[in-house]
Amino acid sequence: MFEELDSLLESPTIRPTFEKVHVILALFIFAENREGIGRYRLQKELLIGEGTAKSLIKKLNKDISFIMVTTETKRKGHILTQEGIDYLQRIKKIIPIIKECETSLLKEIIIEAERIFTYFGLVKNAINKITDGVSQRDAAIKVDGFGATCLVYNGEKLVFPSKKPLINIEADMIVNDSLYRFFKSGLSLESVKLEKNDVIAIGSGDSPQKARLATLSAALTLI
Repeated sequence: MFEELDSLLESPTIRPTFEKVHVILALFIFAENREGIGRYRLQKELLIGEGTAKSLIKKLNKDISFIMVTTETKRKGHILTQEGIDYLQRIKKIIPIIKECETSLLKEIIIEAERIFTYFGLVKNAINKITDGVSQRDAAIKVDGFGATCLVYNGEKLVFPSKKPLINIEADMIVNDSLYRFFKSGLSLESVKLEKNDVIAIGSGDSPQKARLATLSAALTLI
């Protein structure tokens, strides 16, 4: 579903240093800042260089018309166009939310949870795209995150992914109720429903920005 973004990564000379994960996260960030966001702020949020941010904004503006400069406020910034909004809505049908996590609740599944930042993302109906979670971990590390952990919702409980069918689940595969309630509550606040076969990707890093990028990178492997 990301064919529209291929042109952004093409160049007759030097290939851009940003990846699709940066483009998609940029769309989420623009949507969160409806009054506009500038290049320098976007650079910090995406953890990319100044030249890379400038190139990304230029391509989003001129190549596929997903953003434009707003002059409605005293301070100019970039906002999503209707085309950008429509495209992001297509993405959100599959990844409806990327949200900061309550790291202290993750001691059961993440080592040294007190010393890191975490985000979580929901991927709808992605159970058939996941095995043991190694691909998602590697994708998170690729963007300088610490890693990623995935949980699967079987319609009743959140469980760790397994190559085996999710029947006759052993007790040590089930996530504790407090963490389950946290995710379900966080999703409901955003009007998102947790449904059978959904996958929750949890990315971690030494900054909120790295954790968010790691989470989305892991989630994109499930599409």
